[in-house]
Amino acid sequence: MDTPQMKSAIEGLLFVAGDEGLDGKQLADVLEQDVRQVISVLQEMKEEYKNQARGIQIVEMAGTFQLTTLPEHAPFFERLAHSPTRTSLSQAALETLSIIAYKQPITRVEIEEIRGVKSDRALSTLVAKELIEEVGRAEAIGRPILYGTTKQFLDYFGLMSIDQLPEKDHFAQDVDLEEETRLLFEKLDVEQLTIDDINSGVEE
Repeated sequence: MDTPQMKSAIEGLLFVAGDEGLDGKQLADVLEQDVRQVISVLQEMKEEYKNQARGIQIVEMAGTFQLTTLPEHAPFFERLAHSPTRTSLSQAALETLSIIAYKQPITRVEIEEIRGVKSDRALSTLVAKELIEEVGRAEAIGRPILYGTTKQFLDYFGLMSIDQLPEKDHFAQDVDLEEETRLLFEKLDVEQLTIDDINSGVEE
């Protein structure tokens, strides 16, 4: 594998890994390359992203490498999250929120196992809207982030605690995601959750 191919593969792997990141050994094992060479390429990529004024960067945190946005762009992301054209939650976000509400604390990988699809974008949306937050790290390889709902989630739905979520004892043993989502949002008389709704609910 030549260097351009390795850089392309590393970028894709870090994107897929999301906020959990990957360490040098994990990348080297997947790429079947020497770990020292992979680390060297990562350092080259970090400099290239910086020199090219890219909108993303590679950062190293606790021994893992992550693909992240630039801190100075945070105001733009906040505006996007609160933009009128982006206020409504997608079905993917609603499903993800339902899973987290009922099964927290839960990792991204566990959420994706239930949904059967990637959930990075849905998680980012929910974090931006302050409906979920990081509540810890799982005792597993890579110490993946554990997600849980926030006080703002409880305030909006008028709940004192998660214990007041609608009962789901009648669910089949296998996860019935559609029913679980319907139960949560129909019971609480919410068809489509928007950031404007949340803000007005908290203010009241």
